[in-house]
Amino acid sequence: MSLKDILNEVLNVDWNKVEQGITEFIRSKITEAKANGAVIGLSGGVDSALTYALTVKAIGPEKVHTLIMPDQRVTPVEDVKDARELSEMFGVKPHLIEISPIVDVYLSSIPVYNESDTMAIGNLRARIRMSLLYYYANKYNKLVVGTGDRSEILIGYFTKYGDGAVDILPIGILYKTQVRALAEKLGVPTKIARKPSSPRLIPGHSAEGELGLTYEKIDVILHLYFDKGMLPEKILEMVPELRLEEVKAVLERHKMSSHKRTMPPTPPLTLVIQ
Repeated sequence: MSLKDILNEVLNVDWNKVEQGITEFIRSKITEAKANGAVIGLSGGVDSALTYALTVKAIGPEKVHTLIMPDQRVTPVEDVKDARELSEMFGVKPHLIEISPIVDVYLSSIPVYNESDTMAIGNLRARIRMSLLYYYANKYNKLVVGTGDRSEILIGYFTKYGDGAVDILPIGILYKTQVRALAEKLGVPTKIARKPSSPRLIPGHSAEGELGLTYEKIDVILHLYFDKGMLPEKILEMVPELRLEEVKAVLERHKMSSHKRTMPPTPPLTLVIQ
């Protein structure tokens, strides 16, 4: 089979059922928590766009706070514009917080800071955004609705205690390619739905550039391994377009990021329970 054949299989989904299921999930979790609504960070990318659209459909725009949190040194102006337009398109006036002054205060206070610490600084940006989302959530008794998709979760492509620190993950069941498809079906503009993914943590940051693979290939590998239970050799037999090093790279990312998907380890309880 070809890569395209497997992608068609991944995208062969009852989208109405998915939409209804996710919106009901959002409503039920907010009700269970006795919360007043949701807080979402809008980046101008497809994941946050779809999550936002589904949340508004679930609970109404009046119960949703959207935060746009650019750092002018790494966030393209177009992303901010797209986030603003999307927020207002679904009926919510966004809160814009430029985080570069906050980043500067952090960096000026860290004794070991070095401007070459690009990844550490990038992850700091993600954690600053998380703290702002939770400030709003605490202030207004709302849940922080995460925007991570299944592809990112499985390969650990998120910042621990940054964009990975949320209360619920409504699109955590959808691969990136599925996210793009559903976003377009819900009216998210194509320029956002098909925009190359980037966490915008460092200048020129591109998800696929950093990962070294397209999400089409990543999703096919993840689908065949996790959903179909195929070992790497079988995956290569099924999809000759893939290379062994590509399959291994995806599965290694999953293995090495396992700590991001679990609670921190503790010593055995047998130490204190006799």
